[in-house]
Amino acid sequence: MRIEKDPFDRHFDSFITLADAICEALQCPVTIENANHQLIAYSSHSPHTDPARIATIIGRRVPEQVIGALWRNGVIQKLMSSDEPVRIGAVHDVGLGQRIAIAIRKHNEVLGYIWVMEEADRGPLNELELELLKRAALASRHKMLQLQIQKRKEEEGQQNLFWQLLIGHLKSPAAIKEQAEQLNISLPPRYQVTVFQFGQDITEKMYQRIQYMITTTQRVKVILHVLDGARLIMLTAHPKLAADREDHARFIRDFMKQMEDRFGVSPNDGASGSEYDDYTLVAAAWREALAVLQLKQRFPEALRDASAYEELGLYRYLLLQLSDKEPPRRLQNRILQKLRQYDREHNGCLLDTLEVFLNLDSSLKDTAEALHVHINTLNYRLKRIAEIGDVDLKNVDQKVSLYLDLKLEKLMEASC
Repeated sequence: MRIEKDPFDRHFDSFITLADAICEALQCPVTIENANHQLIAYSSHSPHTDPARIATIIGRRVPEQVIGALWRNGVIQKLMSSDEPVRIGAVHDVGLGQRIAIAIRKHNEVLGYIWVMEEADRGPLNELELELLKRAALASRHKMLQLQIQKRKEEEGQQNLFWQLLIGHLKSPAAIKEQAEQLNISLPPRYQVTVFQFGQDITEKMYQRIQYMITTTQRVKVILHVLDGARLIMLTAHPKLAADREDHARFIRDFMKQMEDRFGVSPNDGASGSEYDDYTLVAAAWREALAVLQLKQRFPEALRDASAYEELGLYRYLLLQLSDKEPPRRLQNRILQKLRQYDREHNGCLLDTLEVFLNLDSSLKDTAEALHVHINTLNYRLKRIAEIGDVDLKNVDQKVSLYLDLKLEKLMEASC
């Protein structure tokens, strides 16, 4: 097999011109991605292109469900371990048509990928065209290394900002906003600090795997991240405004499972602080996440399913006994906030009903008598409290937590 003239033996001023050159040489639509499946450049395509390509171009990265399917089918594993083009069969349930892909490498490190879509009317690539694809991957390496160096410089600035927030060095919202804008970071309206605890200090190889996971996940948006020995600390936000507690818990579980399934290494545990809108409270959110990990280690059975600070219930009140450092900022009980808002909007009395119910040790008969209502009315109110507050009134920990928070609120009101 002989290539008369190598179309990639020249300088390319951008990834776009390179993608167009590959498309012209192979007569197939092309995308170029970095190692974390973020879109760098793409060529033109016919009107018959598949949904996976369209979603990648619109979202500027490969959809998470497509990445998951490629891992399950062993495609990513082959690409990461081979210098040769890999032929990929169609995966119709995620909208992926037939592909040829090759990794862009520097020695054993994967820098990115070139994906070539084999359209039905064009037919599969022949051996000469596969050789051209290998030449294209070599031509991409230098530009991908330049991009990697630039990205690492950007990450240094972002990590410096995050550390300043974590240690409470930046105390002015205006100063935080200014630094974020200088680094082209868009801070979301609300955020959480999430911490993953590994069993050993995170190595460079582990960090590459972590960066892959951070970039490809779409359950949450990872705004900033840093390493602290055996801990990965992230500033996260939900892509949808109406996200609930279970969404973040699912992200933590999925992150740990996918790390284990894909790379054979996983955090021992993960936890998050409360959700905040004030970026001067990042340090408090970090302390909360660490408190969750600490308490879960002390009470593994009782807190097995807890992943967020607000899920600690009555165990939050043990924090003062566990540390001589500044305790986490007192959480505004979200269940009480929801009930108070409902009562305000509907002229209701759910919060008063809950308080009497807890004061009377959950006795339906005594509570109904104290409130001068029929027991059926009381049962209806308790059902609404459970639904609106997302609370289990048969759970002792949750009831004690609500009881103590109600008392603390009254104490604070009395001291004002």
